[in-house]
Amino acid sequence: MIKGIQSIIAVLLILFFSACGTPKKALTRQADFMPKREFRGAWIQTVGQSRYQQMNSAAMKHYLSEMVRKLDEAGVNTVIFQIRPEADAFYKSELEPWSRFLTGVQGKAPDDPSFDPLAFLIEACHRRGMELHAWMNPYRVKTNISNKLAEGHIYERYPERFVQYGNQLFFDPGLPENRSFICEVVHDIVSRYDVDAIHMDDYFYPYPIAGTPFPDDKSFSMYAASQGFSPSQRGDWRRNNVNLLIQQIKYTIAGTKPWVRFGISPFGIYRNKRNDPNGSDTNGLQNYDDLYADIKLWVEKGWIDYNLPQLYWEIGHAAADYTTLLHWWNDNNFGQHLYIGQDLKRSIDKNELQTKIRQTREMPFVHGNCYWYGYQVLDDFKGVTGILQKDIHRAKALVPAYTHMHDGRPSTVKKLAEVFTEDMHFLTWEHKKIASRPEMAQKFVVYRFAHNEKVDINRAENILQVTPDNFFVLPYEGGDQKYTYVVTSLDAFGNESKQKKIKVKL
Repeated sequence: MIKGIQSIIAVLLILFFSACGTPKKALTRQADFMPKREFRGAWIQTVGQSRYQQMNSAAMKHYLSEMVRKLDEAGVNTVIFQIRPEADAFYKSELEPWSRFLTGVQGKAPDDPSFDPLAFLIEACHRRGMELHAWMNPYRVKTNISNKLAEGHIYERYPERFVQYGNQLFFDPGLPENRSFICEVVHDIVSRYDVDAIHMDDYFYPYPIAGTPFPDDKSFSMYAASQGFSPSQRGDWRRNNVNLLIQQIKYTIAGTKPWVRFGISPFGIYRNKRNDPNGSDTNGLQNYDDLYADIKLWVEKGWIDYNLPQLYWEIGHAAADYTTLLHWWNDNNFGQHLYIGQDLKRSIDKNELQTKIRQTREMPFVHGNCYWYGYQVLDDFKGVTGILQKDIHRAKALVPAYTHMHDGRPSTVKKLAEVFTEDMHFLTWEHKKIASRPEMAQKFVVYRFAHNEKVDINRAENILQVTPDNFFVLPYEGGDQKYTYVVTSLDAFGNESKQKKIKVKL
């Protein structure tokens, strides 16, 4: 058992360089196979969204509560919510202004001064045993150059630290002070909010505009030579800039709350085989060459805790076949946490979603999926919510354990008891839960087994609930139905304790 935050940090930094994932046990794949451990995420983007601007704080609380409920009922266990779309905030911040996608005007606060959307979402997710990953865009400041920035925005104070590319405005990735500021924002979020992870997607250096070079001559002339890069190595210099940011963010998180994870969702192609013999048999835009994102290096070095490539293409796509890319990432992720980004619309339109999920479950080093975009689950796009509930996610799943961060068990719950009151019949148990002690229990798993059914907590079908509470309300089924209930605890890293059993009659 790791004791003390300093010990956790030390062990975490040592383990950055070791693999965190383990191969799945060899098993006969059956149609009814439901993994007990599986990342099931949904991206909820705020950039370009007008829906929040039309709500007051009370309406938004209701909307966010319903969002979490619907995602939970669809089997999603992780909400990836975009809290920083344009160097602004869906949370209270002294570093950056309120987002225009929240209230319609950048810098304008919600009508209820006490309302903090991020804090509200975290509480709503955790109440249901779900995770909240705070999604940030690191460099983007304006999606349209004509957008008005709030008074006091960092751009107004340091315009020399930004560049316009096409019709958008960005932090210049080549400036060390910009990396420091982004890490300051990360530290602020992680230190003040109970987020489970910081998440970034595929927007590092912006997607290239044909015939228009990225305007970083000034920062290149200032820093490239002193950092050991020649005039012909601008691509390597840009990749190094992003590498430095990713590394600094990881160390910022680890030094603040070492149990909080850092995940990246890169574009689905690392490199094409024609550019690199070890690349994938594809023909498309490349992370390494076009976005200057060396995702393989970040995984290998342990600078990120999960990799979530966006494999949005169809099975059999001429330039980027889904199955080809799935196998490539499975073989090139150094055994660490790997999840797959799924495009719901394309997959449903092509009737491929179930096949794609089955394929991911057959890969030894793939540990789950994430759905783009989450609003389609909320809206039940072409029946996708029913497909998730009745087929793909018909049993609950726990988020994979991050054993590279801490490999141990929280202690077993104590005094598991059946309690009757005038109004309720419930189970209760005792367990110390201290937020600053991530190796201790943070939430609990409740399982149920029928009379004479073998108690096997490896079966996902027997999971009833994941909860932060130390009680579980029991149903009434006539008074003569016998069951065995099992309760385990989970630490902040997803490790599970030994089981505690009790027989009850409902």
